[in-house]
Amino acid sequence: MVVETIERSCEGSKRRHVNGGDIAVPCSGEECSNGDINVAPGVSAKRARVSREMTFEDIYGADALLNDDDDEDDDCDWEPVQAPMEFVKWCCVNCTMSNPGDMVHCCICGEHKESGILRHGYLASPFFKDTGLIEVEEKYGGSSSATSSTAVGFDERMLLHSEFEVKAQPHPERPDRLRAIAASLATAGVFPGRCLPINAREITKQELQMVHTSEHVDAVDTTSQLLYSYFTSDTYANEYSARAARLAAGLCADLATDIFTGRVKNGFALVRPPGHHAGVRHAMGFCLHNNAAVAALVAQAAGAKKVLIVDWDVHHGNGTQEIFEQNKSVLYISLHRHEGGNFYPGTGAADEVGSNGGEGYCVNVPWSCGGVGDKDYIFAFQHVVLPIASAFSPDFVIISAGFDAARGDPLGCCDVTPAGYSRMTQMLGDLCGGKMLVILEGGYNLRSISASATAVIKVLLGENPENELPIATTPSVAGLQTVLDVLNIQLEFWPSLAISYSKLLSELEARLIENKSEKSDEKEGCSGSDMVEMGTKEAFVQLSLGSYDFKIKVILESILPNPS
Repeated sequence: MVVETIERSCEGSKRRHVNGGDIAVPCSGEECSNGDINVAPGVSAKRARVSREMTFEDIYGADALLNDDDDEDDDCDWEPVQAPMEFVKWCCVNCTMSNPGDMVHCCICGEHKESGILRHGYLASPFFKDTGLIEVEEKYGGSSSATSSTAVGFDERMLLHSEFEVKAQPHPERPDRLRAIAASLATAGVFPGRCLPINAREITKQELQMVHTSEHVDAVDTTSQLLYSYFTSDTYANEYSARAARLAAGLCADLATDIFTGRVKNGFALVRPPGHHAGVRHAMGFCLHNNAAVAALVAQAAGAKKVLIVDWDVHHGNGTQEIFEQNKSVLYISLHRHEGGNFYPGTGAADEVGSNGGEGYCVNVPWSCGGVGDKDYIFAFQHVVLPIASAFSPDFVIISAGFDAARGDPLGCCDVTPAGYSRMTQMLGDLCGGKMLVILEGGYNLRSISASATAVIKVLLGENPENELPIATTPSVAGLQTVLDVLNIQLEFWPSLAISYSKLLSELEARLIENKSEKSDEKEGCSGSDMVEMGTKEAFVQLSLGSYDFKIKVILESILPNPS
């Protein structure tokens, strides 16, 4: 059924491009682009336009659905919302945003229209045209790939996975993502140079069927017979995509084996397409095969009894959660924007804890807003991730490393820095003797992902870069509330969280007492309406946090002025 749907939905587009004389060519830079309308299995294209799942387009600027006309011959192509073509002259290579032709720097991220980011990664200046000359001063020892204990998996054939149809708005998941990271590593002398390369192979169908249904595997393979196709409106494939997905999964599988068996200490999978949205029987969210899930099960086949997957991509890994939600031998912890289910893909609430005996082995830290930065992430690591991970005591650690929570990312709109990612990597490094595999997921600002990936790999190499982030951080109010929500739910499954939970309640109490003192100073000279407004603000805190502890509620009530 899935295979038939893909063939049926893509055949018309294939004929249109063949008759028009177009050919399939790999794209780079400005040539990459965005997707078509979502056609789910068994649902007509007409119906899909009216009722479709939320996709990345909804948060990437495509807030207008296609016109619902009665033309049955409509090919249902989705075009990003944009200015008229006569005013759009170039798209930023760094963030993909459109800019007027008379501008030299991107109006969104400030990148020069001819910067050298694809040649030198984040080490190229964002302000000037690429001159081909760059000096890099590195502070590291003299290790080489021959003696390195860190492996990197990469294959240029994954660059051939690209959107076939060239559109005005480049697709965010584009080959330049890998190019920029590889350029950064090469310019910094990290890879090639200090990391051990591993040979790529295509994963077998039998290995993929540990994770996905045979129908799903066949559906992805079928795309190699088509010039282009779409699983959802934002999840494309061309004739090279199936091989790229098999190479990505194969690299992750072999890295997992090499790390767990001790051939290397740790590794980084520089792969695409990403994987954490791909479920048992579906592709979505730019993802075709679930690379992290494949790596986890391969590690277990090699002897790992318990595997920890930490997913810090800004989007919830709904596919990974689905695959392991009934599995007590794989602990899945995700930190992501959620906003009450209004942020893609809408899953990952704190009360999604697993099912059918796997309760407690799915831990979601759902941020309630955008703009979340280093302090909130590190705070959540200290009070949720590490305590639960330590109690679980894994044999192997996988990081689903999306860098779309990074500062400047056009989809994530959060504020994590390379220093924050390196600190989180360091914090996980003490688990299971450092046997850790980092797998690239999302991240769509080239400067952000290349700087962040390089920072993480340097930690894997044993560097301890100067990090100004304090070990003890003070979270935002929203971040503290999210962590308390998670602890309140996970206490049932991980009793060791009680101490941390109690401390955070005391911290909240102290903050409220301090707030009471500040408010009392402000009350002098306030009118009655001012005092009522002040009480309203405090009452909101009581409503959102009062369920945690009766003592806190009493303190809040003592702070509130009497509106009467």
